[in-house]
Amino acid sequence: MSKRESDQPLPTLPSLGSGGDRDPSPGRHWSSSEDDVGWLPDSHTDAGGYILLVSGQPYIRDMVEQIVAAIGGVLHVESEPAAISAAWQQAEIVLVGSDIREVPPRRAAPAVLLGVETDGQALWQTAASLGAERVAVLPDAGPWLAEYLSRSQAPEPGGTVLGVTGGCGGAGATTSAIWLAQVAARYDIRTLLVDGDPWGGGIELSLAAEDVPGLRWPDFTEAHGSLDPGQLADSLPVCGGFSFLSWPGSRERPARYDGAISSVLEAARRGFELVIVDIGRGRDTVAAHAWECDRILLVTPPQLRAAVAAARLIGELPPVDVDLVVRGGPASSLDGELIAEAVGLPLSGVVPDIKATPMAVEQGRLLEIGQRRNVRRFALEVLGLADGRNGNRNHA
Repeated sequence: MSKRESDQPLPTLPSLGSGGDRDPSPGRHWSSSEDDVGWLPDSHTDAGGYILLVSGQPYIRDMVEQIVAAIGGVLHVESEPAAISAAWQQAEIVLVGSDIREVPPRRAAPAVLLGVETDGQALWQTAASLGAERVAVLPDAGPWLAEYLSRSQAPEPGGTVLGVTGGCGGAGATTSAIWLAQVAARYDIRTLLVDGDPWGGGIELSLAAEDVPGLRWPDFTEAHGSLDPGQLADSLPVCGGFSFLSWPGSRERPARYDGAISSVLEAARRGFELVIVDIGRGRDTVAAHAWECDRILLVTPPQLRAAVAAARLIGELPPVDVDLVVRGGPASSLDGELIAEAVGLPLSGVVPDIKATPMAVEQGRLLEIGQRRNVRRFALEVLGLADGRNGNRNHA
C-alpha cells in the first residue's frame, strides 16, 4: 500500500487475484507507417525474455512483429502449439491468435488472445475456453498491445480490481459494491467505485451524489491510450470517503465508451489501492468490465432459481477467482453454504438483511445504512480484513 500521513498502522489488503500489471485497452488506431509511432509508450525497456506468438494468421503475425520490434523485444513465432511446449513454458509472455483452438497440456494459459473485428463474439468464447487473461482486437488494439508488452517487462505495482455482479436481477450487487467501497475507505484503503452499467440509472443516485463535482463516464468516452493516474484521481468526485466514477443519473442515452474502459481502469489500478467495479448483468457490460478484474464477487439472493441463474452466469466470466456472496433474508429457505455448494463457488460472505435497505436505495441513503456494525463486518470479511484490529482504531 502507498504511504500515508497517519499514525495508525493500516490493514494489509491481500492479493485478490493475479496482476497489478494488467494494462490499458485499445487506444488510437494502429499505423504501420515507420514515421508514425506516436502510440509508443513514453519509455522502453529491453526484453528480459522472449515473447511467444502462436498463430498462423499472416495479418496477426505481421502486426505483432512490428509491435515487438518497436518496443525492442524478442519475438518467437510458431503456427501450431502442439510441438512447442518447451518454448511455451520458457516464454515470458504468450500471445495466441484466434485461429488457435487448444493449448499444450499442463501449460500456463496465454496472456492475450489476438483477433480481428470479424471474429465477433466468438473471440470472447475462444478466450474463455483457452483461459486467456486478456483479449485484443486488432488493429485498434495495436497501441494497447505495445504498452502491455512494454509494461509486462517492467511492471509497475498496482492496486486490485474487484468486480461485483448479480447472479440475477435485483440481487443486491450495487448495494454490496457501495458498502464494500465505504468500509474499505473507512479503513484508509484508497478506493474507487466504478459504475459499470451505462443502463443502470447511475450509481451516483444511490449515493445521493449527483451534485458532487467531478467527471463522469461521458467525459471519458473519447479517452484512448494511457491516462495519468494522478490526474484521473484528482478529477473524480468523492463521496463517503471514496472516489467514484458514475454514469449520470439522467434520461440521456449513454454514449459508447468501449475503447475507454481499459484505459480508465488501468489508470485507476495505478492510482488506487482498490478499484470496485459494479459490473452489471448484461452480456456487453460483463464482456467489457469483467475481463479487467482480478477477482469477481457473484451476488445472489438465497433462492433456488437465483442460484441456477448465478450458475449459468459463471460461464460468461473470465478465468479469475470468483466467489459467491449471498444476500441475507428472513424468508430464505436455503442458507449460504448450501447455495455456494449448489453453485460450485466458495462463499465469501452474507450481505446483512436490513429492512431499511430498499427504501435507502430509493432515497440515496445507502451510505447511512453502511455505517452499521453488521455491514462493516460483512465488508471486512469479504475484503479479507476481518481481523481489522490492525486498522484505524478510531473505526472500531
